[in-house]
Amino acid sequence: MVASGDPLATDAGLHVLKSGGNAIDAAVAVGLTLGVVDTHNSGIGGGCFMLIRLANGTFVAIDGRETAPSAATRDMFLRGGKGDTDLSQTGPLASGVPGEVAAFALAVQNHGKKTLKELILPAAKIAEDGFVVGDSFAARLRSVSADLAKFDAARAIFFRAGQPIAAGAVLKQKDLAKSYRAIAEQGSAWFYRGAFAAATEKWMQSNRGILTARDFATYHVVLREPVRTTYRGREIVSFAPPSSGGVHVVQMLNILEHFDVKSLDAVTRWHVIAETMKLAFADRAHWLGDPDHAAVPRGLVSKEYAATLAKQIQLDVASEVKQHGLPPGWERDLFEKHTTHWSVADAEGNWVACTATLNTSYGSKVVIPGTGVVLNNQMDDFSVQPGVANHFGLIGGEANAVGPGKRPLSSMSPTMVLQDGNPIIALGAAGGPKIISAVVLQLVALLDLGMTPAEAMAMPRIHQQWAPDELRVEKSLPAEVKHALEQRGHLVKELNAFSVAHAVARSADGKSFIGAADPRSGGQAKGW
Repeated sequence: MVASGDPLATDAGLHVLKSGGNAIDAAVAVGLTLGVVDTHNSGIGGGCFMLIRLANGTFVAIDGRETAPSAATRDMFLRGGKGDTDLSQTGPLASGVPGEVAAFALAVQNHGKKTLKELILPAAKIAEDGFVVGDSFAARLRSVSADLAKFDAARAIFFRAGQPIAAGAVLKQKDLAKSYRAIAEQGSAWFYRGAFAAATEKWMQSNRGILTARDFATYHVVLREPVRTTYRGREIVSFAPPSSGGVHVVQMLNILEHFDVKSLDAVTRWHVIAETMKLAFADRAHWLGDPDHAAVPRGLVSKEYAATLAKQIQLDVASEVKQHGLPPGWERDLFEKHTTHWSVADAEGNWVACTATLNTSYGSKVVIPGTGVVLNNQMDDFSVQPGVANHFGLIGGEANAVGPGKRPLSSMSPTMVLQDGNPIIALGAAGGPKIISAVVLQLVALLDLGMTPAEAMAMPRIHQQWAPDELRVEKSLPAEVKHALEQRGHLVKELNAFSVAHAVARSADGKSFIGAADPRSGGQAKGW
């Protein structure tokens, strides 16, 4: 079973499963295909987190997050003493060293049945032959066209006669196809120690960037120990820092376990979930960062700490959360040193939840000439200056300050649920900080409210990230619920649909898989 954000990517994964590959192979094929047909969200110029549960019961968490260049400094985005997020979001200073290629290569080498060459060549063919641009792709392209047009290589790919490619047109990416074929023949070495690294350094030197070939050569993925908790009798497994997502998914579930969510009336249920989000995001702003460079306390995911936070939630009124909490052992018990999600499961018992990203639409907007590769803008996920919000409105602290070789904080939250030791759900979402909210809401819908994966996907979503102190809700949330939440003191801000999730689950009888693609996008779930 494969669930992803694009039918072509889902088909690529399904073909791999049918031809003898396992879930790890299929997940990599999906990701490489998304890098062609979903270039605004992810690609080999970005990074990913892969959460794998092998058939033997072992969990593998591959951190393919980007790293800051070796020349990066704490104050590199300050101009006149103030943080300039234009620099961290667009252009030559916005990119970290991409990690997706290294993560995919390691996953296939250690746990796959097929070669990276077998998995990447079909995606290269799609890049060369082209695909029909859909409405969503065209809309995202239009939304950032002014910035993309600043860069010649990006303009050459994504524009026609001076205008961004429209829906219905065929987009061919010849240079990206060549890059994929180079990886097929030379492996990840082409990317990190060969022609791509050299081409990137050359462009950066000509455009006042700081990424170097040496930064690429010294990049490495990190194997993390997943974060875990229990919720309603099931085991929850998610990604560890530098993902803030896994930590706060676990933290929120630990808080919500103190409430009988199912029996609460609808308004109180939404209220409690919103208050839970607020408390968790206050902690995120202060405590979270790259555990290899900052002290990130394990107490954030403790049941004891969650109990103290749950006591702060009043059922009839929204509370003001003035600052972060103080988790137990915060000084000594520490973690070791726009986006897309897909989930895959196979008949052998392998499960994969993978989230990948360039950060915002088309990342830094930079395409390295001759390669077709769009570079990420993950440097904006650092705290460019205390109190200065990033693209998603998130405020960070010193734990997430810019530094050489550091991995910026992420909201990506690939998550699995186990019952009696066996995986029953693999899920995740896209959408910046709203990823965390979407994953928690799906888990509540599935585990508390007894919804099917498709019903959980369709349920209205809310998001509260502490700063700004407003409750963002989808327009599909009933008007009477919105009004009642305002009466309890929430500053409700109505938005269009946000975040996109995908899930694979095991049926109640354990004999089949159920896949669900988010109705907010053009994704697809397929099995056989």
